[in-house]
Amino acid sequence: MAARRRNYERLHASIIFFPLLGEFPAMLSKVNRVAMCSVILSVCCLAMAGVALAADPWIVYNGGDGPGKGKHVVLASGDEEYRSEEALSQLGMILAKHHGFRCTVLFAINPDDGTIDPVNTHNIPGLDALKTADLMIISTRFRDLPDDQMRHVVEYVDSGRPVIGLRTATHAFNIPEGKTYAKYSFNNKQWDGGFGRQVLGETWINHHGNHGKESTRGVIAKGMEDSPIVRGCDDIWGETDVYSVRLPLPGECRPVIMGQVLTGMQPTDPPVTNEKNNPMMPVAWTNTYHGKQGQVGRVLTTTMGAAVDLKSEGLRRLLVNGAYWCVGMEEKIPAKANVDLVGAYKPTMFGFGQFKKGVKPADLVMPQ
Repeated sequence: MAARRRNYERLHASIIFFPLLGEFPAMLSKVNRVAMCSVILSVCCLAMAGVALAADPWIVYNGGDGPGKGKHVVLASGDEEYRSEEALSQLGMILAKHHGFRCTVLFAINPDDGTIDPVNTHNIPGLDALKTADLMIISTRFRDLPDDQMRHVVEYVDSGRPVIGLRTATHAFNIPEGKTYAKYSFNNKQWDGGFGRQVLGETWINHHGNHGKESTRGVIAKGMEDSPIVRGCDDIWGETDVYSVRLPLPGECRPVIMGQVLTGMQPTDPPVTNEKNNPMMPVAWTNTYHGKQGQVGRVLTTTMGAAVDLKSEGLRRLLVNGAYWCVGMEEKIPAKANVDLVGAYKPTMFGFGQFKKGVKPADLVMPQ
């Protein structure tokens, strides 16, 4: 990505600057020399600052001061239903502004016009940013990416680095048999359950709550009250429903948050009194997985995480705490991490075909 940006800068400088040189004598006869020099200087500064001919199909939030300074988080969005493009850009800004992490947010992109297009399941440019990532946060759904993009995800997992998976990341990929990385598919039989089951701890099963009618209250799992991951998470609630998982979760998975199914779509609604809450399903858990050379990667998975769910301060804090924990910085998790929303956050309700049309990554710059 850095090489690409340098090429853009050189090309832009040549397009703007050199035609001006050709016009320089004529222009000097019409304007004051000092004013002309000022114009040329301004153009040069713009070129040197890297104003590109076309904006990159991703967004980078440079971290300020904070415990995460020097750490690089790559957030990969791309789902048709839950507005991960909104959730992960907001989460990236929170991690960057309040905690110092440098965050690169990736999107499903329409290659024809450069807009964010979650319905396009075959294109998430910029995944090569994972080469320098200390943490991958993924919230994709049924992606079938080309090999040259998918390779970066596989290399990251092979390296055993940490992962946070949100909502549909349990079924992040749907890659047909016969393709290079088919084993990552959510329904793969050889690598049981693919990326979801093998790395995150579960693949797609079904809806446990009544989708769109029964929301979720997060309850700290028994024995996890003192975990740094739940520090300051006083109230977790989301409009998305609880997903089913197979109990017990496999391997080293450990439930962190249980999902209490509510009778309606408000946080004040009472819990249902049927078998859906007996037992409750985990909606967040930790896991570890092993890279190709035996490296052990920490994992936090939550089946919550739609854009509207991030209105919950408790859920935002769970994700921020989880980022610290995943990269081995749990001792730096504050008593109550700052998870204030950055800018005016008005998330779109989940639903197919409801994403905001015509938005480009460059439109998602961090408010000052």
